[in-house]
Amino acid sequence: MTPPIGVNGDNFRDPTTAWQGPDGTWKVVIGSYSNKQGMAIIYQSKDFVNWTMHPKPLYSTSKTDMWECPDFFPVSINNTNGVETSVTNPSVRHVMKASFNSHNYYFVGTYDTEQENKKNRRILWAWVNESNSSEDDIHKGWSGLQAIPRKIWIDRSGKQLVQWPVEELNNLRDNQVYVYGKHLKSGSVFEVSGITASKVDIETMFELPELEEAEFMDTSLVDPQLICDRKDSFVTGKYGPFVSRRDWLLLSRTIHSCAIGHPHSFDSMFKHVIYRSSLRNNLDKTTYGAFVDIDLHQEMVPLRTLIDHSIIESFGGKGRTCITARVYPKLAINNEGHLFAFNNGTLSVTISSLHAWSLNKAKINCRGSLENTESC
Repeated sequence: MTPPIGVNGDNFRDPTTAWQGPDGTWKVVIGSYSNKQGMAIIYQSKDFVNWTMHPKPLYSTSKTDMWECPDFFPVSINNTNGVETSVTNPSVRHVMKASFNSHNYYFVGTYDTEQENKKNRRILWAWVNESNSSEDDIHKGWSGLQAIPRKIWIDRSGKQLVQWPVEELNNLRDNQVYVYGKHLKSGSVFEVSGITASKVDIETMFELPELEEAEFMDTSLVDPQLICDRKDSFVTGKYGPFVSRRDWLLLSRTIHSCAIGHPHSFDSMFKHVIYRSSLRNNLDKTTYGAFVDIDLHQEMVPLRTLIDHSIIESFGGKGRTCITARVYPKLAINNEGHLFAFNNGTLSVTISSLHAWSLNKAKINCRGSLENTESC
């Protein structure tokens, strides 16, 4: 084993006892320091002779100097007996120990051998701004948060990135409802019953049976947001807007939340839009819009929308576009949030499939066993 490029020999030392993974690969951790970060580097080998460095360290931090005398080993949670270094099962936890700043430190966790391979994904964490006033932010004591993590890859056309929620998010799904083959005539609206829309994950596929009748989309304004901002969710085109919305129906049937639509489809494009309105004042109610390049003659119109109280994240065209927005409802709160599908266009639209799930809370920084959710 030799120091990687950029690491001095003095900052590469103190290998741990080796352990063997389920795939038969041997691994060793070596203490190091590089780019102002202390770290535990992993080296791996199939034959215990030829070693290569894992592309990611087991752990790294900018808060320490050189990691000296690192160690990584399992400990039993059932008794005081020592455990062989290659044991990985529910009866053990793993200890990461190192010496830096003239002190020894350790932390205990679960060693996930599958996660060690990183799943070969590029994951993006987006940022969600607030849309209310600065005074409200100060009153709350916080402002903004991270969006759901998205896997990133290039579209097969090579023209654009694709963003899609990481698969682990599906573990939060619960209480599924579904609709198949629902025909939406012009002006029709129906409630997707059996689910509240305050925390929900919705996947929908739309068919356009009379696509050839759709009007031409004026793209002389190259910014689709400007086009959408001049209209609202009640504007009637041949195709659109149509899709789903989270709101409540008052006697006047006024929308006081958001509508997400695909107005004016033509050729191989549709428009992915979030319209925002609210009973509250002093809010940013910008309309967001984007063109989505898909072949509507070969594909249906797909949309996935995730709602978490004030946050709406919508993925159009299987992730070819993504829009994140904030809506602060006064009435559509918790069980008062309802999910509707509608069609404001003059031509009919078919919901080929609609699947919706309630979203449970993510278990973050839990103590105790996975079954003991009360400790989260």
